[in-house]
Amino acid sequence: MAVPKKKTSRARRDQRRAHHALRRPNLTACPTCGAPQMSHRVCLECGTYKGRNVVAVEAVE
Repeated sequence: MAVPKKKTSRARRDQRRAHHALRRPNLTACPTCGAPQMSHRVCLECGTYKGRNVVAVEAVE
């Protein structure tokens, strides 16, 4: 059975977890309407992707 020979120190444990932090999503401006959108996703405001209408978006009043 595999058992650790020595206790892992707090410093070594935390160094391993250094890359576990969450990152903000990379937002770009939609070329059609200018609203912020995630890259390679359909724009939630106007429903376009790569200059084409993909999703019909209803106007919210």
